[in-house]
Amino acid sequence: MTDSPRPRDPRTALVDRWRDTLLAARSGAPGPDPLPYAENLLARWDEPQRRYHTTAHLTAVLDRIDTLAPYAADVHAVRLAAWFHDAVYRPDRTENEERSAALAERALPEAGVGEAVTAEVARLVRLTVTHDPAEGDGNGEVLCDADLAVLAGSPQEYAAYAAQVREEYGFVPDEAFRAGRAAVLRQLLALPRLFRTPHGAAEWEARARHNLATELELLGSSPDLR
Repeated sequence: MTDSPRPRDPRTALVDRWRDTLLAARSGAPGPDPLPYAENLLARWDEPQRRYHTTAHLTAVLDRIDTLAPYAADVHAVRLAAWFHDAVYRPDRTENEERSAALAERALPEAGVGEAVTAEVARLVRLTVTHDPAEGDGNGEVLCDADLAVLAGSPQEYAAYAAQVREEYGFVPDEAFRAGRAAVLRQLLALPRLFRTPHGAAEWEARARHNLATELELLGSSPDLR
């Protein structure tokens, strides 16, 4: 009997995914070793203030982009945007997406990525402020759907996600958190569509809206969310 292959270490798998994406985005142009850029980004995703916005979230978004790839005009740009979209994350600040986009604008040209792809990556990162891509924006639709797909988890998965978000905002008193979180949920529910790709609309929309409505109801009834 032969031994089954050992599963790859998740961090090694992420480094490999970064290298493959960066090399593809260069389109044959020369550039520096991808590894230091992967290490820098992963160190950011591993920062101690994170509970939900971790490498597990990054991996999940990349996996969903793989599923939605046929809808993207430039899937390599979308994957790079996933790497950068929460690369700067401080729950006590409101400019995380802008700072993440600026990081991409600095790092990608240095890493050998062309001007057009760099600009597209930065645009996509900034789009995650609203998760409301324009009609026909295939790249934006794929990134936003992949990022929001966590909302369509099972009741247990969604509860774990909501608990991790609360942990990230542990410095916020319960009453203020309930008000702020409820505003976010209402904003999402007010969107005509949470998911823009055909796959997202068919597979995730109804379950995500149910989860959001359930959490919103719980926020109004729970005296303590920690």
